[in-house]
Amino acid sequence: MVYDIAIIGAGVVGSLTARALSKYNLNVILIEKSSDVAMGTSKANSGIVHAGFDAMNGTLKAKLNVKGCAMMEDVCSTLFVPYEKNGSLVVAFTDQEMKHIEELYQRGLGNGVPDMEIIDAAKLKELEPNISDEAKGALWAKSAGIVSPYELAIGAAECACGNGVELRRNFTVDAITYENDEFTIKCVCGCEVKAKFVINSAGLGAADIAKKFDGEEFEIIGRLGEYGLLDRSCEGMATRTIFQCPNEMGKGVLVTPTCHHNILVGPSAINVDDGAETSVRVGALREIFATAGKSVPIVSTRDMITSFAGIRAHSTTDDFIIQFATANDHFLNLIGIESPGLASSPAIAEYVEDMVLSVIGKPETNPNYNPSRKQPIIFRELSMEEKEAVIAKDPAYARIICRCETITEGEIRAAIKAPAGAIDVDGVKRRTRAGMGRCQGGFCGSKVLEILSEELGKPLNEMTKFGGESKIIYERTK
Repeated sequence: MVYDIAIIGAGVVGSLTARALSKYNLNVILIEKSSDVAMGTSKANSGIVHAGFDAMNGTLKAKLNVKGCAMMEDVCSTLFVPYEKNGSLVVAFTDQEMKHIEELYQRGLGNGVPDMEIIDAAKLKELEPNISDEAKGALWAKSAGIVSPYELAIGAAECACGNGVELRRNFTVDAITYENDEFTIKCVCGCEVKAKFVINSAGLGAADIAKKFDGEEFEIIGRLGEYGLLDRSCEGMATRTIFQCPNEMGKGVLVTPTCHHNILVGPSAINVDDGAETSVRVGALREIFATAGKSVPIVSTRDMITSFAGIRAHSTTDDFIIQFATANDHFLNLIGIESPGLASSPAIAEYVEDMVLSVIGKPETNPNYNPSRKQPIIFRELSMEEKEAVIAKDPAYARIICRCETITEGEIRAAIKAPAGAIDVDGVKRRTRAGMGRCQGGFCGSKVLEILSEELGKPLNEMTKFGGESKIIYERTK
């Protein structure tokens, strides 16, 4: 089969692009090298929907950030993805930093950012009582928000697959050739995919994919970001996203609530090789929390339940690169989609959709297109009457598997059965939050394994944590 369009990379941008293109009568395939969607930068980031004041005027980042921020609430509502418009604060601690705040405000006005205000220390303390007494003022951007980044990618992929898009996992691109108006995308395993149009949305690997196709080189720097996640008991420590003044390495260390009522602290910003491990460095969290304590002095590693790291693709152009390959206008590169890539993602998908249609023409619409997906049941958020009704239909919802997050067997089974559903333990974790609580899967992990084994019809010792060789059980001992 020759697909009309192949999208390489099932992160938040690739998945939203697949969803955008699924509204047409096109055969689309979404290719991912990992065992699941959102396994790269989309899995490990701050989850911030930036307002758009940081990007330089006239850049794609500025244009798509502001537009994407405005689109995000509706997209998340349609896809049943957690989102909150909580606003953001860039805090200044010196008179010089207050001048930088004014620069950011003026830049934001130039970018078209709505609802911004420069506030003094008294107003800042009123908004965030736990803010440092050393703060002099802040830029308050009321349009900023928070989102669950991996759930956004999952929701978009489920929607796309529900509309006919095919998801191919564990497909690592080895080579791409073009002949007779067709691309052949070869996997390292020897299998291949043929398509008439290719969208390269491979995140940190996008520059390498571009080079594999026609030798075109893009200068990309891998930038490691490390985070600490605090227990839900810290809810209220910060209600808005609290930044410090940005620097040449990014937006700096932040303290922010998450959509699931934790507090997130980080990230660091360390330039690394593209293929570097996403391990948290020894001593990194001590440095991050010390920096974060300048903004919110009560943050502490004592409240941390887990830590993680991700690598983003920083382009030396300081802008998104979204352009056709020099050698072929049926090969579209998306390079350097770093922050504010998440905030921009709905607008990037729309932008890419327009670019694709400018080349192939507008096809017939998909008569069965649904912009949404089946709404996941979140048992812990239901009223007692709603819980009883759900259990009456499916008794599996009466059995709690994850005690920390109150996740039921019914939710786990539904997450596995869904389009683009979970096939490993971390896939269940990202879809349901089973294993994301205080014990980090210590109690529920074994039961999740059993449910996966049953639903997928595979032996327990073939189940993995995150694909590949990450097996949890190797053989029976007794």
